Amino acid sequence: MSLAGLSLRDLEYLVAVAELRHFGRAASRCGVSQPALSAQLRKLEALLGTQVFERGPGRVLVTPRGEAVVEAARQVIAQARALLAVARAGEGPLSGPLRIGALPTLGPYLLPRVLRPLREAFPELRPILSEERSAGLVAALRSDGLDVALACLPLPDPALTLHPLFREPLLLMHPPEVAPRWPLEETGARLVLLGEGHCLTDQTLALCGPAVPRAGRHATGLEMVRHMVAAGEGVALVPALAAASLGTMDGLLAYSPLGAAIPAMGREVALAHRRSDPRAPQFATLAALLRGLAPPPAEPLPAG
Repeated sequence: MSLAGLSLRDLEYLVAVAELRHFGRAASRCGVSQPALSAQLRKLEALLGTQVFERGPGRVLVTPRGEAVVEAARQVIAQARALLAVARAGEGPLSGPLRIGALPTLGPYLLPRVLRPLREAFPELRPILSEERSAGLVAALRSDGLDVALACLPLPDPALTLHPLFREPLLLMHPPEVAPRWPLEETGARLVLLGEGHCLTDQTLALCGPAVPRAGRHATGLEMVRHMVAAGEGVALVPALAAASLGTMDGLLAYSPLGAAIPAMGREVALAHRRSDPRAPQFATLAALLRGLAPPPAEPLPAG
């Protein structure tokens, strides 16, 4: 069989759809339109002579034969990236594209603060940014869909190396007329939460306990959280970096620290990458830079 029609980019499309089980989200991750991605995958299936995906209304499944094809594609992509790493060993540190994933509750508020220093420290670097929840970041790292990820500890995965960066306080977002108290039951307010799968939701529930009444619906993101709190639907725990960006909505919101009530009122942010990645020393250098850029009130953590 000729390899002339086989493209590494098409294999990346294949792996993205297999992981996300959604053509639209896979196209967004790969930076192409959904029609273009779908067309390329149909050509790839025709070239391979096998159907990789079972397409149905609202669902995408991987066929039994397709599972083996997807795993082989992952190995080919990993070997190709290893080849690039060897070829670029003599170049400057962190040159070329670097796929950086971040939590939705962290990336939009941290990355604007660090991108300029990052580009100045590594002028040959080309960051490619995306955001996923914790499980999606881990899956993308393991399958070579990402190079590094900004996530919150713990990430109990032996395949990953973790570089602690900083500890970020959590603040209570509340309407000004609601006095901040601990435990939260004393405020008489309901707890506004993000949907399931957000590590901030898990940490909030762990800190507040199951007895705190909750708002009747989940927010889709921190922007919606602030609107729900401003509308009087409840209170919420939000990261300090996000609070600085979300603001007070012309006095409809206030932020109060509760660290004296709960010393563990915070989250630890880390840089994660695959333990097997040959660029591990460069990623340690990247982590040291990010640790030094931790904006107040975040507290840098010791390297470990």
